[in-house]
Amino acid sequence: MINRFPDKPGVYIMHGEDGKAIYIGKAKSLKKRVSSYFNHARFASPRLSRLVSDIADISTIRTENEAEAMILESRLIKLYQPFFNVELKMGERYPFIKITNEDFPRTVVTRHKQGDGAVYIGPFVHAGNLRGLMRISERYFPLRTCSLQLVSGKIRRERPCMRYTLSLCLAPCAGMCGEAKYRERVADLALLLHGKGADLANRLHRRMDAAAAAMEFEEAAHLRDTIRAIWRVNRQRLSTPAMAEENENDWTPLKKLQETLGLRTLPWRIDGFDISHTSGEHTVGVAVVFEQGIANSSLYRRFNMKTVEGIDDFRSMEETLVRRYKRCIESQEPMPQLIMIDGGPVQLEFARAALVSLGLDSIPAVALAKRNEEIFLPGQNEPLRLGLDDPGLKLLQRVRDEAHRFAITSHRAARNKKFSKSALEDIPGMGKNRVAQLLSRFGSIRAIARLSEEEIASVPEVGPILAKRISKALDISEPRQ
Repeated sequence: MINRFPDKPGVYIMHGEDGKAIYIGKAKSLKKRVSSYFNHARFASPRLSRLVSDIADISTIRTENEAEAMILESRLIKLYQPFFNVELKMGERYPFIKITNEDFPRTVVTRHKQGDGAVYIGPFVHAGNLRGLMRISERYFPLRTCSLQLVSGKIRRERPCMRYTLSLCLAPCAGMCGEAKYRERVADLALLLHGKGADLANRLHRRMDAAAAAMEFEEAAHLRDTIRAIWRVNRQRLSTPAMAEENENDWTPLKKLQETLGLRTLPWRIDGFDISHTSGEHTVGVAVVFEQGIANSSLYRRFNMKTVEGIDDFRSMEETLVRRYKRCIESQEPMPQLIMIDGGPVQLEFARAALVSLGLDSIPAVALAKRNEEIFLPGQNEPLRLGLDDPGLKLLQRVRDEAHRFAITSHRAARNKKFSKSALEDIPGMGKNRVAQLLSRFGSIRAIARLSEEEIASVPEVGPILAKRISKALDISEPRQ
């Protein structure tokens, strides 16, 4: 089984005989890391020896990079509290950048979060990322570093220190900067640390334009250089890979789904599938991805059917899953912990057939029927009916609705390709002269598509047979909903 693990970053979850998680770890390569546990005849640590002897099963969650694996590992350990995870259960080991809760805040690097009203940004999983951000912030958004107790409106020093001379502080201690201006800089820095470079750049662009208009060219040049530095930070991905505390996702729906569906692991990633077509024409299958309960549109995929002809939603669903996960296997992309099919038990049956053909039948799959919001599970005759306020059901509905929306828009995009000039020229019997006559008389291809065959045939050199071809090729009836 371990030989089938991807040689990619991710998190592995070791389960005991009762199915509970006993250890959770991260890996740069899941295959190599997990294999290492079983390549030792004897362990120096009795703890490791006991861990390996207690393993009954191992599941994995693929991530895009090592940083994501570290963050996910930490959160899963907090959620499941595995017996053998002592280190992270005792507290955070990754540093945060803390913006203190003062009239004139400071930035502090800390490994411990406290309920002191401060803003904590992180955790940072690579020290290099943290150092890079601190260098950028000190150069372009420096805050005071002294520990003076400053109060707005009160001056503590007659003259500012050397840091003010070096442009490394606004010197609020000496009254060189008011609280409003200082807070503006704090807000700028918070955007940078949160990874919102585009928002910050827009703010600075407005100030740069205002400075240039006021002929404050030195300030405008400084803002220009700051904006360029921000884009360098974005390209190098120095910002924290984790969201701040206030932006953390609520995992309640995921935990509810795991409990309701009897999943071995938290459905950290859910793939949703749907099909759309117009009377069997231009059939499109789509896959959407939700990570930690949030849609990730960068991972969406669409498939124009190649092997299915006419109206056949079931085989279209099968082809979509086969092509989707065949690509995942070939490129070692992350696999989901749950697959959701828009439809009923028959669609689910064909989806399961696709998974079996690829050797992926261990991935849980369910179908959600819209009419009564019923959840169909493999091998069960009766659907699962949850309360409409159930958080797990609400999450599945969001996945289903997003898959449906993406399927409809994808189908319309494919269908609307007809309404170009080439769409008429591709019809057998049509030439540039006839195309020009139709367009000059009716104005647009979309207008022609709404005409009857008799109206189209009224154009010189377009008879009833050709008019029928045109009408069929430009059919714009609504897609299957």
